[in-house]
Amino acid sequence: MTDDFITNLPKAELHLHIEGSLEPELMFALAERNKVAIPFKSVEDVRAAYSFTNLQTFLDIYYAGAAVLKTEEDFHDLALAYFDRVAQDGVVHAEIFFDPQTHTHRGIPFDVVANGLFAGIDAARAKHGMSIGLIMSYLRHLDEEDAFRTFEQAQPWLDQMIGVGLDSSEMGHPPSKFARVFEASAEAGLLLCAHAGEEGPPAYIHEALDILRVDRIDHGNRALEDPVLVARLAREAMTLTVCPLSNVALRNVDRIEDHPIDRMLDLGLRATIHSDDPAYFGGYIGENYRQTARARNLSRGQIVTLARNSFLGSFLDDEAIAGHLATLEAYVTAHP
Repeated sequence: MTDDFITNLPKAELHLHIEGSLEPELMFALAERNKVAIPFKSVEDVRAAYSFTNLQTFLDIYYAGAAVLKTEEDFHDLALAYFDRVAQDGVVHAEIFFDPQTHTHRGIPFDVVANGLFAGIDAARAKHGMSIGLIMSYLRHLDEEDAFRTFEQAQPWLDQMIGVGLDSSEMGHPPSKFARVFEASAEAGLLLCAHAGEEGPPAYIHEALDILRVDRIDHGNRALEDPVLVARLAREAMTLTVCPLSNVALRNVDRIEDHPIDRMLDLGLRATIHSDDPAYFGGYIGENYRQTARARNLSRGQIVTLARNSFLGSFLDDEAIAGHLATLEAYVTAHP
């Protein structure tokens, strides 16, 4: 099985933070355009700083980098740069996260962020023909009232979004902290997902399922510590959006060779592969597939299953999912 087969395999990206696709080159260009001082002298300095010991050390530099994003044009350019990149990785559908509180807390109006991202999404749809959905994430290190304020700010845009998520520092911030705002989001017609079981315990996954009533679990690696939870996730066909290179970069997995993605598949879990914050973690979705396939000696069937799961776990309707699955099967048939 060649790298080209993996790269061009039709796939969906379901776990991508658009702010985490801010490459150092674009960071410097936007800093200059917006006259923003950043604590780096060169692109090389930025990349040298990308050595993380846990989720929090990453988030510190992630939020610092986001400071260069000021205008609608900036958010447009950020989004389109990401879609241009993953169009080369076989991505035909993407559901991306954005963190409005990261920007509104530094004085950037919600509408500036939304206008810019949707402009970039529209440009990418026209340019690459991919389908795209936008998911608004609440920052879990802030309180639920702050999330509610963000939900209110988002009202004019909710009909253009597909869902809400929950991200940022996991430890000490259980999903139950956001029960009411997730209930309100669901009542507004939004689908639900939440980061759980990345650094947090299996109990956080239980809370995401039972209290937030999510439609998808982001990460979910630590579910493997709880056989009853694993059986439930498999029985309910709950999608896990796994990010192998992120897991290694944040020290949740020691080496890519130790990653449990194939164990997840063997246990009947609907595991998928995504890139999380690719500018920081060493690779976009294609690189996550390729490196994981080599390190774990994944079979052709396992690789195809991961791609199939990405469509089955998407927030698309049944007809659109069926169309993508047909395209995938045609690709596999044409590349024996």
